[in-house]
Amino acid sequence: MSGKQEGVNIESLSAQQLTAVKQQLDEEVEHLTASYTQLAAAQAKFKECLRIVQTGSSSFDDNKDILVPLTNSLYVKGKLSNPDRVIVDVGTGFYVEKDTNSATDFYDAKVKELGTNIQNLEAIVQGKTNNLRVVEEVLRQKVLAQGAGPASAQA
Repeated sequence: MSGKQEGVNIESLSAQQLTAVKQQLDEEVEHLTASYTQLAAAQAKFKECLRIVQTGSSSFDDNKDILVPLTNSLYVKGKLSNPDRVIVDVGTGFYVEKDTNSATDFYDAKVKELGTNIQNLEAIVQGKTNNLRVVEEVLRQKVLAQGAGPASAQA
């Protein structure tokens, strides 16, 4: 078996088969678009973390109160014990203490990695969307041809 994929001539498919292909492509585009939105949100979160780490250590003062997030909507007052060290969420509920330079490097790498993933996903979504347009056009032509067939036979 070769590693090449064989293409299917969509014009040889029936309207029912084209409808099934269109539905599958619609679902794939919807799923990929949702994934894109999630990646963009994660990238925005990491950019915000990067901004805070880069500007935070110089703007924090040992005596200044801060708000510490316990959940998305619950914050408690706290004080920084050391403004040059931060706790970094490295994923799946694990946190690591890092100096601000290491935290900056970590968040910068995450932002770049997500940027690459977003670009790759954009290309995939664009390809699927183009495929969807082609299938829709062929399906429209088939439906019009089927509708014109019996009408022209009656005339």
